[in-house]
Amino acid sequence: MGSRLRRLSESFLAEINRAYQNEGIDFDASWFPVFYLLSKNGSLSIKELSEQMEVSHPAASQLISNLKSKNLVTSATCPDDGRRQLVQLTESGRELLTNILPVWDAILLAMDELLDSEPECVELLPSISALENAFKSVNLADRISNKLAHELKPAST
Repeated sequence: MGSRLRRLSESFLAEINRAYQNEGIDFDASWFPVFYLLSKNGSLSIKELSEQMEVSHPAASQLISNLKSKNLVTSATCPDDGRRQLVQLTESGRELLTNILPVWDAILLAMDELLDSEPECVELLPSISALENAFKSVNLADRISNKLAHELKPAST
């Protein structure tokens, strides 16, 4: 299942990246969560970004560092709490956001069209959500270990 979901994700992201390229926009689909969240919130801390993107703090920090190196985001000390760094789009980031917003709208329209033409696909997102919720409430690694220890242990000789 993991391999198939990874392949599906990679294929989907490659198509989205190709759409940006076709429009002459230098944007990577992996940046989408940061751009989306900052477009809605103005500025967020790396901790807030990592929580809302549901990725580790180091993963969010690495993505922010990458976007900083491209001059698309910047960070500044939070006026209320000097320990927090607030991330926000730079002028270049805001210009890029203006260019990608129509692409986001086109992606939504194209995906709606795809779902209309393939009714079975409509079940995918609710199923993925159900799996995500199950993984949050169940420790899968412990279940696997339990199956190995109690149900699949080798017969005594």
